Amino acid sequence: MEGIRVLLVDDDEDFRTVLAERLRMRQLETMAAGSGPEAIAAMQRQPFDVVVLDLRMPGMDGIEALRQIKEIQPRVEVVLLTGHASMESGIEGMRLGAFDYLVKPCEIEELISKIQDACRKSLGEEAGEA
Repeated sequence: MEGIRVLLVDDDEDFRTVLAERLRMRQLETMAAGSGPEAIAAMQRQPFDVVVLDLRMPGMDGIEALRQIKEIQPRVEVVLLTGHASMESGIEGMRLGAFDYLVKPCEIEELISKIQDACRKSLGEEAGEA
């Protein structure tokens, strides 16, 4: 599934830069944002297939960003990342419409698999409603 449009949102610049490059190397069209407000602005400018969203960020946290992302683009699938094995945050995110969540650090192949599954779900829903 080449050409999946991914928005990667994480406040850790080193992690975000390396992960974005690794996703691009696997033919995923990846844009990176360093905060919730940056992600919201990007969502307002263009559509994405999947958002990879860190839960723990200063200012607007991942849960609030998820709420706003879903308001802007309800069909986008969101994969949550958390550096803290917080089941509560992951479960809350799922309740708010996240596709799934992973605990950082995660294997790149596991993340790619989640992104592809999320994209298939998004495309399947759109095709089913057409």
